[in-house]
This record gives sequence, C-alpha cells and structure tokens, in this order.
Amino acid sequence: MPTPTLKPLDQQVIVITGASSGIGLCTAESAAKQGAKLVLSARSGKTLDDIVQRINAAGGGQAIACPADVGDRQQMQQVADCAISRFGRIDTWVNNAGVAIYGRLDQVAEEDSRRLFDTNFWGVVNGSLVALPYLRQNGGALINIGSEVSDAAVPMLGMYAASKHAVKGFTDALRIEVERLDQAPVSITLIQPTAVDTPFDEHGKNYMEKAADLPSQGQQDPQDVADAILKAATKPTPNIKVGMMSKVNTFVAKNLPRLGERMAAGQVENFKRDEPPSDPEGALHVPSEDGRTHGDHADA
Repeated sequence: MPTPTLKPLDQQVIVITGASSGIGLCTAESAAKQGAKLVLSARSGKTLDDIVQRINAAGGGQAIACPADVGDRQQMQQVADCAISRFGRIDTWVNNAGVAIYGRLDQVAEEDSRRLFDTNFWGVVNGSLVALPYLRQNGGALINIGSEVSDAAVPMLGMYAASKHAVKGFTDALRIEVERLDQAPVSITLIQPTAVDTPFDEHGKNYMEKAADLPSQGQQDPQDVADAILKAATKPTPNIKVGMMSKVNTFVAKNLPRLGERMAAGQVENFKRDEPPSDPEGALHVPSEDGRTHGDHADA
C-alpha cells in the first residue's frame, strides 16, 4: 500500500470545522502561525469573522470564514466550494465540530440526542464524504476528531460517547476502503484526546441540577490536540491518542471492562460543580459566540 505524500503546513490549504472555539480555534491559530491557508467553518459567523480578521492581520497564514452547520451535507459542500474558489484545492480537512449533552440517557430528549448526532457523527460523515473527492485528486489528509470515549464510555455523557464510538467505526471503515481497497493517496486519521480544557462544559446542554465540569485533573491543553492534528496533516498516521489518560482508559475498556465500568461510575459526582448551571441549553441548538480556546476555569 503506497504511503500518501503530505505537504508541509506552509504549502497547505486546510479546512477546519468547529473552528470558532476550543480545539478547532487552537488548531487554526497554530496552523496560521506556520503559514497555512485556512478555511474556517462553524455556526458562529460573527466569531469566525473576528478570528479571520485577527489571523490575516498577524501575517503568516491566510484565512477565510465559511459559516456552516456540519449536520447539513449541502452546507459542507458549500464550505468545499469556498475553499476551491479561493485557494484552488484542499490539502487537509479536519472534522472537529462537536457538542455534548450532560444527563442520564433515559432523561435526555430525543430531539437533543438527534441534534448531537447530527453534529458529532453526521458532521464527520458529511465533511468526510464532501472532502474525499478533492483529497483524492492530489493527495491529502482527512482528520476526524474522536475521543477516548470512542473506546471507553462514561455515565452522564452517554450520548456523546455513543456518537464518538460511531465516529471511530466510520473512520476506521473509511480508512480501509480508501487507503487499502482503493489505494488512494489519502491519509485518514482518528484523533482520540482525553478530557481537554476547552469550553466543552459550557457549550454542552446540561440536564443536571449542578453546573457541568469535567474533572480538571489530567485535562490536556487544547494546544496538545492541535499539535497532534497538525502532525497528522503532515505525517500519515491512522490513530493518535492525546494524553496519558486516553491511553489508560482505552486499555482498561478493552482489557478490563468491568474495572472500567466501576471506575467510570465513580466519576459521576466529579462531573458537577457546586453551583447551578448558568446556561443549561448551552450551544447544542444555538451557536456560541464566545470564541475561547480554553474553559472558563483557565487563565487563557
């Protein structure tokens, strides 16, 4: 099987979904500093415009904004059209957009669960299938953001975990079809971070009586995930786990599943702050315009 040849970042056109905050924004800023041309997409149009203006004013990389909802295939095609119209090609496509729901599975409304899957799973499917024809033309990288819970599972984030399991199954199957059956010059990577210090908690919908809070111990800086994404954009690799706990929790889930379940059950109270949620609806149905890379307990 031939190994795809990927360009240096300063020669790449990179599409990033979910680019208005968290991992996506951190990746965009890092890629811009290294000279990449960027097509940034999210539902948060105003924030995207501010980010693009900031990147272009700083010099180095170039950026354009293309607001879109990843759950709509036609809107993802419009993002691709935007990239081709402005830069003439796509070298790397990063399916990063995602959102969470905190709550027990039997309490979460079906409408909310379907909205989560539209973003977390169908957003990856839509982005991947739109991007592939362009990546096949000259070679490139398709990078999908999974999670440690693509293999493990946690209570109170059950639908999120289910969506990330689905992302892994789709990405692994697509890799076999594209890389091995077709031997196309496309590298397909699944990134699996552990908990990351982003606005994940605030952006998720919250059914709990207390504000959501992923355990801060062991959280990775979003820059660590951005570095893994940009590594995959330049060096073909099937899977990158980010953070020691991603490796530990994946190992336990696969090899010591009953222990993993007990460990996960013991984390439930650690998902709550001792205060009511400030915005229980989060950004599940309505985009956030806060434009932050880090969570609200960070200095950044």
